[in-house]
Amino acid sequence: MKILLIYPYFLEDRIHTYDVSVPPIGIYYVGAMLKENGYDVQIVNWHAARESAAHIQEILTRERPDIVGFSIVHANRWGAIDIAKVAKKINPHITVVLGGIGATFLWEQLLTHFKCVDYIVLGEGEFSFLQLVQAIDSDKIAKIKNIPGIAFRHQQKALKTQQAEPIANLDCLPNPAKYFNYQHLAFTRGCPGSCSFCGSPRFWGRQVRSHSPDYFVDQLIRLDRKGISFFYFSDDTFTYNPKMVIEICQKIIAKKLNITWVAIARVNHIRPDILKWMRLAGCIQISFGIESGSETIRKALSKPLKTNQIKKAFQLVQSHGLMSRAYFIYGSPGETPATIQASIDLILAIKPLSMITYILDIFPGTRIYQDLLAQGRIHEDLWLKRIEDLLYFEIDADLDPEIIRDYGRRLRQAFYQNLPSFVDAITLIDDPELQPCHADFYSRLALTFSHGDYAAMDMIPGDKTAIAETLFHKALARHADHRGYLGLGLIYQQQGRHRESIRIVNQGLDHFADSMDLKICQGINYMNMGRFQKALPFFKDHSDQTQVRAYIDRCRTGLKTRMESR
Repeated sequence: MKILLIYPYFLEDRIHTYDVSVPPIGIYYVGAMLKENGYDVQIVNWHAARESAAHIQEILTRERPDIVGFSIVHANRWGAIDIAKVAKKINPHITVVLGGIGATFLWEQLLTHFKCVDYIVLGEGEFSFLQLVQAIDSDKIAKIKNIPGIAFRHQQKALKTQQAEPIANLDCLPNPAKYFNYQHLAFTRGCPGSCSFCGSPRFWGRQVRSHSPDYFVDQLIRLDRKGISFFYFSDDTFTYNPKMVIEICQKIIAKKLNITWVAIARVNHIRPDILKWMRLAGCIQISFGIESGSETIRKALSKPLKTNQIKKAFQLVQSHGLMSRAYFIYGSPGETPATIQASIDLILAIKPLSMITYILDIFPGTRIYQDLLAQGRIHEDLWLKRIEDLLYFEIDADLDPEIIRDYGRRLRQAFYQNLPSFVDAITLIDDPELQPCHADFYSRLALTFSHGDYAAMDMIPGDKTAIAETLFHKALARHADHRGYLGLGLIYQQQGRHRESIRIVNQGLDHFADSMDLKICQGINYMNMGRFQKALPFFKDHSDQTQVRAYIDRCRTGLKTRMESR
């Protein structure tokens, strides 16, 4: 039996595509469970396939899967429905299964109104999906009503079975890294918070469950061996269990894993000892959901963080050489110019080095959504419209859409216009063990201004190249850093300061003699100065690259022209 697991496309384009471009880790766990039990499974990421109907039809026709399963995060449910209809046209006998948070909270509506959907897996899906597949495979459809965590259609009516028990021992699940490549992984399931705009409390429950550190690090080892070295730890609160976090970090270091990673945390689950171990183990960024600078708004969103907690967490994170990212929501119930100013004031106080803003979205499964249903202010039939989401201001007469959007512009303006001063204010702790990490921190931050996202950001005032140059120098003042030498070399090269570039790149080559990037940068320096004979040795080890061959040809042409002119 062949099974295709699909992460379907969204209806709307995104400003931040990384928010939707990655399949949830759950689809890999489900795939691993099926593979471990002998099934032929493929995972396809069609998050961007909205305009690729012919390609979708071609893949489904060629692969001829017996079952297609869709991972739904709510906003991509229409993509799943569209693809399911295509699959049914190609093969009317194909079985269509939906799972994930979006399908879990709209199971009845999906089964009632969309005949292309056969089954829905509710909540945690590994065992429920496996048992469903086994029942279909063995032609024991009647047994499906006994499988926990399944919804199905019977005599034109949508029904669901008893709720599946949460998996007590997450280590009993097959390791997805045995079968698949991915960068987003999670140590835990669940969150200690109860934010009213988040579906996690109802989907996972309030209890936080975790893998063992050994299981989690084994995933990293397997993926690292496949050449994957950058990871997103997508736990709701990675630092929830400090003892286990430290153990994970110590194991990463002991295994000499040369990886970098980012994580998500809550400001009330941050300690200096955890931050040091995380930094030493390769963590480069921690993100926090702040939501608002107004304690009144945060309380209304059931996120009762104290402003002092937020300030302390950001100070600790940045002092340990970790990028701090803040998430802010605007357009919440009770939002006013005063609450937005409170958010701006908090931005100026915590000085984040990255910030993401969202308008408050309302989704099924959240407490704010359930409250709106109970009050009769919305009806679930709204999801029959071809829409992705419901913005809160659309159902609150006290919130003017244009004013709300202007709030977002004000928040982003406050961040970007003050970012250079946030960078100037960075103070790192004086810890000898962290000096190489501090150098890495400064050079990574510099790169965002010289070649990264901030380089082309017009809202950031001042000379961004000058900011980068200062940061690269700060990096090299801490420790020999490859990125620092290369970054300065490239800046000087672009400015025509070739002698300075040669000097700094030579210093880099003293520490990183085998660096291809430094060698090529140095070769270009000499080539641009007309010193072609001096440039050629820096290119010779990398002549298999098209661009490097062009540099070699240019040097040889220059030498030939010089000889002919004598």
